Amino acid sequence: MTEVSDREPPRRRVPGPARPSRPASAQRRPGPGARPARRPAAPRPPAPRAIRLGSPRPRLRMVGLALTLVMAAFVVRLLQVQAVDAGTYAAKADRNRYVGQVLAAERGEITDRSGVALASSEDAYDITADPTMFNRENLKIDDGPEQAAALLAPILGQEQSTIVAKLRPENTRSQYALLAVRQTPEVWKQIKDLRSALAAKSRSDGTTVNVLAGLFAVPSSKRVYPNGDLAASVLGWVNAAGRGGGGIEQQLNSVLAGKDGKIRYAQSGGLQVPTAGSTETPAVPGSDIELTIDRDIQWAAQNAITEQVEASKADRGYVVVQDTRTGEILAMANSPGFDPNDLTTADPGALGNAALQDAYEPGSTAKIMSMAAVLEENVATPLTHVVVPNRLHRGDRLFKDDIDHATWNLTLNGVLAKSSNIGTILATGELGKTQAEANRVLYSYLRKFGIGSYSGLDFPGETKGILAAPDKWSTSQQYTIPFGQGVSLNALQAASVYSTIANGGVRIEPTLVRGTQGPDGRFTPAAAPKKTRVVSAKTAKTLAQMLESVVDDQEGTGAKARIPGYRVAGKTGTANRVDPATGKYKGYTSSFAGFAPADKPRVTVYCAIQNATQGSYFGGQICGPIFKQVMEFALKTLQIPPTGAKAANLPVTFSP
Repeated sequence: MTEVSDREPPRRRVPGPARPSRPASAQRRPGPGARPARRPAAPRPPAPRAIRLGSPRPRLRMVGLALTLVMAAFVVRLLQVQAVDAGTYAAKADRNRYVGQVLAAERGEITDRSGVALASSEDAYDITADPTMFNRENLKIDDGPEQAAALLAPILGQEQSTIVAKLRPENTRSQYALLAVRQTPEVWKQIKDLRSALAAKSRSDGTTVNVLAGLFAVPSSKRVYPNGDLAASVLGWVNAAGRGGGGIEQQLNSVLAGKDGKIRYAQSGGLQVPTAGSTETPAVPGSDIELTIDRDIQWAAQNAITEQVEASKADRGYVVVQDTRTGEILAMANSPGFDPNDLTTADPGALGNAALQDAYEPGSTAKIMSMAAVLEENVATPLTHVVVPNRLHRGDRLFKDDIDHATWNLTLNGVLAKSSNIGTILATGELGKTQAEANRVLYSYLRKFGIGSYSGLDFPGETKGILAAPDKWSTSQQYTIPFGQGVSLNALQAASVYSTIANGGVRIEPTLVRGTQGPDGRFTPAAAPKKTRVVSAKTAKTLAQMLESVVDDQEGTGAKARIPGYRVAGKTGTANRVDPATGKYKGYTSSFAGFAPADKPRVTVYCAIQNATQGSYFGGQICGPIFKQVMEFALKTLQIPPTGAKAANLPVTFSP
C-alpha cells in the first residue's frame, strides 16, 4: 500500500469493471495452517420503527383544571352553607329536627280548713301533632290527615273535619297543633298503642303507612273535684285554657297555677333522639290554698237549702255559716248548684256564687241595724213603749205591718219580736230632730255594718249592694229603708251584720282563705282581717237579748228556729222581691238570720230563699227550719256545748 502524505489530498477511487462471480467449487480452500476464511455475516433484520409518545403535559393541565373547578365549586358551596347562609340552614335544620314543648306546672290543691281536698289535679296529657309530618313528602300519600283523623276522632270524641283542619300542613305554618287537652292516661295509651301497631305493620309489609307517627303527648294535669258539686260556687272551675274560670280558681289563679316550664329536644319519626341532647326549664308547681270552709258543715248547709228550694219550687236560695269570733266563713251554699267536673250539663244561670252576686232587698232581717242605731244613740231602750197603729201615714204612702191588727202596745223589744214595720219607722224617726237628720244617722250605721261596700273577699263578681246617700232617698225610701226595703245587699253582708252583734259590736271582715302552702311545704297564713267597732259591747249584748225574744217568746216570729238546750238569737224576714227579668216587684225574699249560743256566740247562720211559689213564703216558716238544721249540725261538729245561762226574757208588750 502506498503511503500517502498527510499533505497530499486523497485520490479519488474510481470503481473498475465488475467481476464475474466464481462458482462455489472454484473458491479457494484454505490450506494447512491457513486461517479459515471469514464467513460472510448473515443479513440483519430490518430495525423496528420507533414509536414516539406525545407530551403528557396538556392532559395533566386539563385534569388539573377540571379538579380545580370542582374543588372551587365545593369551596364556594361550603362557604355559602357555613358562612353566608349558615343561619338560614341552621334554623331550617332546627325546625325539622328540634321540637319545643311547654311543661305544664302542677296546679295547687284547694282544701277545706282540715286539709280535706276540695279541688285537686291528676295526671293527664295534651295530645299534640306536627302538621308537617302529615304531608305527602313524609307519608308518600295524599290523604294522611284524613286517615289519621278517622282513627283519632272516636278516641278524642271530636269531629273528623276538626282534626283534619289542624293536621293539614297548608292550614298552618307551625309545627305544633293542639288536638286535645287534659286527656286521661288511658286515652294517650290507646293512641300510643295504635301508633305502635301501625309502625310495626309498616315495617313488616312495606306498604302500610304510619299515619300517626306525627302525634305527641305533653304531660299535663286535669282538674278534678272529688266531692262533685259540694262548694262548687266557692271553688269555681278551670276552663279549657287551664285558667280559673270562676270562684277561688279564678280569684287565686296566679297562686294556684305555678309557672310552666319548657323542654326542647331532637326528634325523628315522632320519637325523641336520646343522644342529641335537650334543654329543659323545670316547671314550678302552684301553691295549695286552704279555705276556711268546713266540708261537713258545707255539706249540711248545701243539703238543707237544696231540699227547701225544691220543696218550695223557688228560683234559688243560699246559706252562709260564719264563725262569729274570727269572721271565717264555714259554709257558703247555693241552690241550684253545678258540678265543676262536667260543665256541659250545668245551668248557665247556676254558675257563679249567688250568695255574693245577688243584690236583693233583705226585709225585716235588716231591722237589727235600725235597732242598733236607736240603742246606740240612746233614744230608746228595749223597754221603751211604742204604740203601733194598724196604719201609718208617712210621706206619700200608707204603711202597714204584714198582718192587720188592732193598735199594738209594744215595747221596743216587742217591735223587733213581732217584726213591726210601723214600730220600726216610729223608733228610727227619733234618731234626729228632723227626718233628714234621722236619715243621715241611720245611713251612717248602715255603712258601719258594711252595707253598700264590698265585703273584703275580693271574690269575682261580688256585689256591694245598693245604698243611696241619704240626700238621695226618695220620700218612701226614708221610711222603708229602716225595715229593709229600698236598700239591697248580698247574703254574706246580711250574715256579717249578725256576726257583728254576736262579736260584741265589732265587725270583722269576712274571710274565705286561711292561708297558702308553697311548693317548699311552708304554710303562710292569710293576712289578719280588718276589725271595726260598730256599736258598743253593751248595745250588742242588749240586741242579742232582744233577738232571743224573736225565737223564744210565744209572740215571736222565729219559733221554728228553736234548738233544744241552746239559747238562740235570730230574726225573720219576708220582703217584696224585685224580679230581675222585669225590674218590678214579684214574689218574696224569705230569710232568717241568727247566732248561737245567744249568751256566748260562736256561729252565725243566714238563710234566704228567692221567690218561693209553693207552700209558705214567710221567712220564719221556710228559712227558720233550715237555720235550725244547719245550726244544730254546726254546733255538734264544732263541739260547742250549751252555756246553761238563763235568757233575759224581755217583755214584748206593755199595759197602757
